[in-house]
Amino acid sequence: MVRTGSTGSTGSAGRAGVTAGPTLAVVARAAGVSVPTASKVVNGREDVAPDTRRRVTEALDRLGYVRRPRFDGAREPRRVDLVVDSLESSGAGAVLHGAEEAAHDAGLEIVVSVALAPGRSGSPERGWLDRPVARGSSGVLFNPAGLGAPQYAWLEKHRIPFVMIDPVLEPPPGVVSVGATNWQGGVTATEHLLSLGHERIAVVADLRHTMSGDARVAGHGSALALAGVPQRAGYVRHAGSGEASARHRTHELLDLPEPPTAVFACSDRMALGVYEALAERGLRVPDDMSVIGFGDLPEARWLAPPLTTVRQPLSEMAATALRLLVRMMDGHRPESTRTELSTRLVERASTAPPRG
Repeated sequence: MVRTGSTGSTGSAGRAGVTAGPTLAVVARAAGVSVPTASKVVNGREDVAPDTRRRVTEALDRLGYVRRPRFDGAREPRRVDLVVDSLESSGAGAVLHGAEEAAHDAGLEIVVSVALAPGRSGSPERGWLDRPVARGSSGVLFNPAGLGAPQYAWLEKHRIPFVMIDPVLEPPPGVVSVGATNWQGGVTATEHLLSLGHERIAVVADLRHTMSGDARVAGHGSALALAGVPQRAGYVRHAGSGEASARHRTHELLDLPEPPTAVFACSDRMALGVYEALAERGLRVPDDMSVIGFGDLPEARWLAPPLTTVRQPLSEMAATALRLLVRMMDGHRPESTRTELSTRLVERASTAPPRG
């Protein structure tokens, strides 16, 4: 079951006829337990120690916490939050699909909310972390939500289990995350271009010091070194993650005295910017330049010609993160804080041997 949370709401999620009162987070603090543990007591779960149950029950009664009514006598499912930066991209859709399927299998309700205020980027709106607590969520998935030191400290203070899906920046030690084999993906993309006979291979990469971007560029460099092909000066251009910056960087590459014959774009969105720049120069893909992307988003198949790319298994990553979160909610700590799922080459029509 999926619900979408409003970005503008910071109060507790209520129902008709239920009066306002202390949130579950207030009760949890008063009892000296985590929010998920307090939620277990409220929902009648049996996997709570007797002394803990007593302390939570006393806090519930003392503070006047109003339990939600049960209309059908059935136990209400546990709830988890999925927090994303935007719901507009096809990548977010893939994450939602994977998380929703895994939540359904686990008997969980999943609430989706957007951390960024409408029309803004980079910085989550104020109060967005309060909403999972107000809803009594048992855990949170982040994909990614611009978490910084204050947000990590807040989560630690409230003892809410959480898992990062494909974090942009490397999380602090101990934070559980799920990603893809980005380094190997960079190797795979470059080896494919080398196998076609390209040696002048450029990279349009994400901003520096991002986990996935740095790993993909490093994989590219390793593949060149293994093949004995020198990495040319000026052939690695760092852009933002969108089409406009990738288009600008591609024009810079085309202005070099010896332009590349192939470009590895470190995301499918950046590959679209590469296509646009080539079209503006009257150049054709792959006749004049081969292009390979990363992600295998639906739009990769819609480009003309369809984009060769490295598949990043976003749905599987989200499902894996949800399953890890469920284990953490049940008190089990993952053996490793980092899980990486395999990438693979998806060959289409945007790559070919260089001309001449």
